[in-house]
This record gives sequence, C-alpha cells and structure tokens, in this order.
Amino acid sequence: MIKLHDLYFKPFISEEQIQSSVEKLVEEIASDLGDEMPVFVGILNGSFMFVSDFVKLYPKPCEVTFIKLASYEGVKSTEDIQRLIGLTQDLTGRTVVILEDIIDSGNTLEEVHRIFRNENVKQLIIATLFYKPEAYKKDYKLHYVGMEIPNKFIVGYGLDYKGLGRDMPAVYQLKTTQYMTNIVLFGPPGAGKGTQANFLKEKYDLVHISTGDVFRYNIKNETALGMLAKSYMDKGELVPDQVTIDMLNKEVEKNADAKGFIFDGFPRTNAQAKALDNLMESKDSQINAMVALEVEDEVLVGRLLERGKTSGRADDADESIIRNRIKEYYDKTAILKDYYSDQDKYFGVDGVGSIEEITVRLSGVIDKL
Repeated sequence: MIKLHDLYFKPFISEEQIQSSVEKLVEEIASDLGDEMPVFVGILNGSFMFVSDFVKLYPKPCEVTFIKLASYEGVKSTEDIQRLIGLTQDLTGRTVVILEDIIDSGNTLEEVHRIFRNENVKQLIIATLFYKPEAYKKDYKLHYVGMEIPNKFIVGYGLDYKGLGRDMPAVYQLKTTQYMTNIVLFGPPGAGKGTQANFLKEKYDLVHISTGDVFRYNIKNETALGMLAKSYMDKGELVPDQVTIDMLNKEVEKNADAKGFIFDGFPRTNAQAKALDNLMESKDSQINAMVALEVEDEVLVGRLLERGKTSGRADDADESIIRNRIKEYYDKTAILKDYYSDQDKYFGVDGVGSIEEITVRLSGVIDKL
C-alpha cells in the first residue's frame, strides 16, 4: 500500500505484467506495419514511460514525437480538453500511431482525432496500453489494446495523482474504502465477547457481524443461502466455507457505507481466514486486527457455571462440556493466532476485570489501529 497526498493506493499491475503487454503491442504493430516507417506520437505527460519502453523494443526504423493535452483534474476525467503543445512536423501521407498510456472516457481521443483531421495523414492508428471499457463513451476505433482494466483510478508508470506517482514502475489502484477498520474478535466461551462487541460497535460506529446470528437469520427467512446451509446441517455435514463467506458478503454489501466491521465467530480456520482476506480485498479493504480476549480456564468455567443458573443452556451447566468447549476454542484459535501474528495483526487483551476495564483495554488496541 502506498499513500500519495491524501489517498491510499494498492498494488494492481506489476512491472512484469506491464512489460509483457508492451512487448505484445510492439509485436502486433510491427507485424502489421511491415516495412513501413511509422511516426509514433505519444500523449504527454502520462505516456512518456510507455513510449520510451515501446520504441526501445520496436524492431524497425521509426520516428517519435509528442503532443501534450490536459484532461485531468484530481482523479476525474474532465470534459475540457486543451491542446497545450502541438505538432511541429509535416505528417502528410504518413502512417501515425498514437501511443496512449490509458483510454477511459475517450475525451482525449476525441481531441486527438480533431487535431489529426487536418494533418492529411495516410492513416491514424490508435494504440493504448490500458483501456477502461466501462468508462469509454466514444465510437472511435481502438486498433491495439494492451490490457483492459476496471473503471478505477490508477497511478504509476507515467500516470499521476496531483503530480505524484508517475515515476513508479508498477501500477497502483485507488483504495476506495480509505479509512475502514475491520476487526476479528475472538474470545473463549465465557470471556464476554458478545458484551464487548456491543460496546465496541457503538463506540466506533462499526457493524457487528455474528456468524451465528447470520446463519439463524438466513435459515429463519429461508433465503437461498440459508436453505443451502440447512441442507448440509440436516445431513449432519459441515456447511462449506464458501456458503458462509457468501452470507458474510451479503452482510458487508448491506452495509457498504460502514466505517468497519467486527467479525464474531468467523474465521475459525486458516482457509476461512484467507477467504475473509479475499472478501475484504474485493471491497478495497482488509482485516486490520484479530483481537482475542484472554481469560484463565478456571475463571471461564466459573463464569459459565454461574451463567448456566439463569441461561437455560445445557452446555453452560455441565463442567465437562464447558471444559471441552474451551479446549476446542484454543485448538482452533492457536492456528489463527499464528496466521494473524505472521501479519503483525494479533492482539491479546486481558479479559479479566470489570466490563468497563476490559472495554478500556480493547479500546486502547483499536485506537492504535
């Protein structure tokens, strides 16, 4: 992740991928033009890296020149295109190949066609390294495309954000959810995880997603995912991770404007943790921390037995069942502790004390995130 001015950008296209696309364009154009000597025209400022790499690889004689257009303010393409530096040579009867770094709305391309309409060129060929088909609003033919990309703002390899980023050899994509905080909250049975989740979601304006609650909602309301999950449960089989992830995805999408999420009860395995990472990455976000309430076994047993007097839950009234639940928790959490520790995202918090004291400790961790 990099920061340019006030925005964050994540890795998107590697140097190797860019080089491969440039080589592909060189091969295609050289093959189609044969022995003809073209004039390659770069659109400044963004295309300077692309043009340089392209002509160094071009295997036959060619000429190179540039024109400069202004078409961006911040991160949005504007309708106002100005020709800042024009052509200085006669192109009558010549084959001109426009080398663009990126084509999105097509506004710049429209101005390029206007400029060359009066130059009496033999043919005007358009080649672009990056192309955003979702954003393209014009009818001009694109003869060569290096790679199609989503309609998201990118920097690097000649492209900038307010003057920064042009020098980077790889391409980065704007991280659209800039300040989201996402926490995986863990704690053994009796640690008070549910109570703390309620305090934290209110204090930090986060959305609490409890896997158990999500399952119950989907099954009760007979959603497609709920019925699918129930079909496995009725056969005594484990619900596939993908079904659970799809349910969580629906919850995240319901709260697209949230400041972040508290995930409670998921993940429980490395595979699930990786799946959750992928889900958050698809939302331009990430898991910031796994926060685990740490409480000694005997304290937990005492709390659950006390709770069992009023909860009506059979698994809160039998000490052997309680100890087995605690053991199962640690067996699963130990694996995830390593997973998140390797990313410097594991935070253990003392879960003994008053509710207020524990909340203060948890808040201290989250504030530092």
